[in-house]
Amino acid sequence: MRLGGRIAVVSGAARGIGRAIAIALATDGADVGLFDLSDAVAETAVAVRALGRRAAWAKGDVSDFGQVQAGIASIVGELGPVDILVNNAGIVKNIAPIEKMEPAAWEREIAINLSGAFHMVRAVIGGMAERRWGRVVNISSVAARGGLYNQVGYAASKSGLLGLTYNVTLEYAHKGITCNAILPGTIGSETVMAMPAAILERLTAATPAKRVGRPEEVARLVAFLCSEDAGFINGAEIDIDGGIRLNALAAPGQKL
Repeated sequence: MRLGGRIAVVSGAARGIGRAIAIALATDGADVGLFDLSDAVAETAVAVRALGRRAAWAKGDVSDFGQVQAGIASIVGELGPVDILVNNAGIVKNIAPIEKMEPAAWEREIAINLSGAFHMVRAVIGGMAERRWGRVVNISSVAARGGLYNQVGYAASKSGLLGLTYNVTLEYAHKGITCNAILPGTIGSETVMAMPAAILERLTAATPAKRVGRPEEVARLVAFLCSEDAGFINGAEIDIDGGIRLNALAAPGQKL
């Protein structure tokens, strides 16, 4: 097991890609701490334990640094110091053209998707640096490069995650820490599969692979980046999108 003896924390771990990531890390031998606002995070803990690994979970809002600190402290108290952090928590529900986007909606999306990742990094990076080993993986999006119609907050926050990724690498690579960003395209999470059929069909048609990705495919990439085998991959942006970026697609939306 290439992650045997490692302690991982995954934010947004209750369902979808986050749950798949937690299971993949546990499959590779890591004990996993789970952070989410949803009560369903406890179900992910059950799935991790079923694989013979330890699990701990904490409920909290990543946009609140105090809640992040308390949640990480609780997880560390149960499992031990954090070696691996996967920033997966995010929202994608604020849909409006820029001129109609409410400032409060913008601020909430930035707070969760970008500041939340910073808060998680801030809470664990010092310990990683002291132990001179760590892995940070930020789940960004193809929207980080190409934007997304009527979702300026989401696109901007996912672009910001790339800047966070670069700075963690610049400041901590010499201390044995890697930080990389994964840019998923259309992945078949519960949220994506609940999209209107016409939008999902257009996204699938625009993807050269002609299908949506599976959460487990993203999860296996994350697990690899957390392993010793990926120790010289640092500050990278890795697409996992079935080739949709080659169509320079800003996801189709309707005029609002």
